[in-house]
Amino acid sequence: MTDPISDFLTRVRNASLAGHKVVDIPASKMKLELTRILHEKGYILSYKLVEGTPFNTIKIALKYHPETKKSAIKKITRVSRPGLRHYVGVEELPRVLNGLGIAVISSSKGLITDKEAKALNIGGEVVCYVY
Repeated sequence: MTDPISDFLTRVRNASLAGHKVVDIPASKMKLELTRILHEKGYILSYKLVEGTPFNTIKIALKYHPETKKSAIKKITRVSRPGLRHYVGVEELPRVLNGLGIAVISSSKGLITDKEAKALNIGGEVVCYVY
């Protein structure tokens, strides 16, 4: 696997489109931070790090609307990839859906959202868009 973050996003996207309640993902520090951001912003219900013998996994409970059964994640897109990195300064930070979605930025302060990066006055690598 050449891009573990794309694999993470694809697993979450496919599980939400298929209507699964839980998805298991191989763990890493960056994936755990990305999961934490998705949980804080209300795109997933909960998550848990399951420590196993061969490798650790992240168990993510996906969030759906109670009546319409539609996923809280409408679209999740990888922006910066290994073949083409996408870096932005503080003045070029993206606004996703005019502020309704989030852009996850990898900065010197770790993984943060576009609004947090604007408040901290820092730029970085745009990892993904979620809305």
